[in-house]
Amino acid sequence: MLAMTLPPALDAKQGNFAAPRSENETAWDQRLKNASVKVLQAREHVFFEGDAKNHVYLLEKGTVCLYKTLPDGRRQIVDFAYPGDLIGLSAGEDHVFSAQAITLTRVRCLVASSLHEAARHDARVGMHLYRALSDQLMAARDLLLTVGQRNATERLAALLVALSRRNERADGDPCQIVLPMTRADIADFLSLTIETVSRTFTKLRVSGIIELAHSSLVIVREPELLEQLAAGELQGFK
Repeated sequence: MLAMTLPPALDAKQGNFAAPRSENETAWDQRLKNASVKVLQAREHVFFEGDAKNHVYLLEKGTVCLYKTLPDGRRQIVDFAYPGDLIGLSAGEDHVFSAQAITLTRVRCLVASSLHEAARHDARVGMHLYRALSDQLMAARDLLLTVGQRNATERLAALLVALSRRNERADGDPCQIVLPMTRADIADFLSLTIETVSRTFTKLRVSGIIELAHSSLVIVREPELLEQLAAGELQGFK
């Protein structure tokens, strides 16, 4: 996934830095606490593509989709961000994606110049940002593979596996996946139609790999099969 998940120095569940180990970290922690907070309703934008990049945002609550608007007006979602993720951290003076809240969302607004200043004076902060950007590049390559080489079933399975692993990293149940995004959001992320996404969910349910408790809750019944499907290892399953 493209969302930039911070390394262990950031407590992703609390959206705050772990206990500081030095005066520099204490100063950075204080800077984070003093940052302004912005609350957005579902479908409100954190920022738009082309806006001046004055802030970087730490997502504390909710879910945000990052997308680009294509020349023909279509939307390509490039990632979903969750609590603990930084959004808007990229090269250049302007934001390269739009960021839209999917659910009620709270972000902490970090002044971009202040963040860069902290990185210059504290190697640990610089390493956090380096790792975050490295994760972004890795996720971009994964997305390219997903939409370029996998069929519809494998694409959806790959998304569910990624969300399951995120749950596991956060000490949640990897077999219960809450989907804050709509079927249209998933379609725009996986480069599929809404109808194809719906049919593929049904196919996975009928096969017994997942159960749909309701439209926003997926229960994984066969995690090993889901992993194999995401990896393209189930021959004949289209």
